[in-house]
Amino acid sequence: MNTEIPEACIQAIANARHIVVLTGAGVSAESGILTFRDALEGLWAKYDPRELATPEAFERDPELVSRWYDMRRLMCRDTSPNPGHGAIADLQRRTERSGGTFTLLTQNIDGLHQRAGASDVIELHGSLWKWRCASCYTPATDLPEPLAEFPSPCACGGFLRPGVVWFGEALSHDDLTAAAAACDACDVFLSVGTSGVVYPVAGLIDLVSVRGAPTIEVNPDVTPQSGQVTWSLRGPAGEVLPALVDSIGA
Repeated sequence: MNTEIPEACIQAIANARHIVVLTGAGVSAESGILTFRDALEGLWAKYDPRELATPEAFERDPELVSRWYDMRRLMCRDTSPNPGHGAIADLQRRTERSGGTFTLLTQNIDGLHQRAGASDVIELHGSLWKWRCASCYTPATDLPEPLAEFPSPCACGGFLRPGVVWFGEALSHDDLTAAAAACDACDVFLSVGTSGVVYPVAGLIDLVSVRGAPTIEVNPDVTPQSGQVTWSLRGPAGEVLPALVDSIGA
C-alpha cells in the first residue's frame, strides 16, 4: 500500500472517545459483491437492477423481484468479509474496550459487518436478511435458503418483500435520528468506501464538519467529499483500514 497515513490522523483516532464509521458499497465490493453500478451477468444481464428496486416493480412482478433479491441474498451468504470489515470490527472492540463509544453506520444490505464481528450496526438501507410482509408488515427473518416460493406468501395473504429501502422509499426515521445524534457527538468520523452522493446519508458528514471535528475518507477514488475532509486516505479499505488500526495499537 502506497498511502501514507499522517501521524495526526492516527492520533485523532487513538484519542477519540466516540468514533462514527460510515461504510458504502466499496467496502463490500472488495469481497466481490456487485454494486448497483456493476453490469449484471448470466440470466440477469438484461435487467437494470435500479428498475427492480422499487415498490412499483414488486407490485408489477413480485416473482421477478423476489428471485432477484434472493439471488443477492445467496450471493452474500457465499461471500466472506474482507480485511476492511475485520479492521472496522477490531476498531470497534478497541474503542469500546477503552471505555469509548463506537457507532457503525452502513449503506450496505449484505450483513458482512456483523459476520466480521461488528455489533449494533445501524443498517441505513435495510438488510437482505430481514424480510417482511408487504401488506401487514409482519417481519420474517427465519427464511429458507433459497426461498421455497417466489414470491413467498404471508399468513395474511400478502407476499414477503426484502427489508431493504427501495428507490422512492424513505429511510427509517429512527435510524436517521440515531445516526445524526452519533454524528453530533463524535470525536472522529470515518467515511469508508462510499461515493458521498446518495442523500440524506451523504449529508451526515456535514454534521461533523460544522463542529470542526476531524473527518477521514478512505476510498480508492476521489469523491465530492475529498476536498472537505480533514484527511483523505486514497486506497482500498481492505488495505488502508488494517494499516490504520495496526498503527493505533492495542
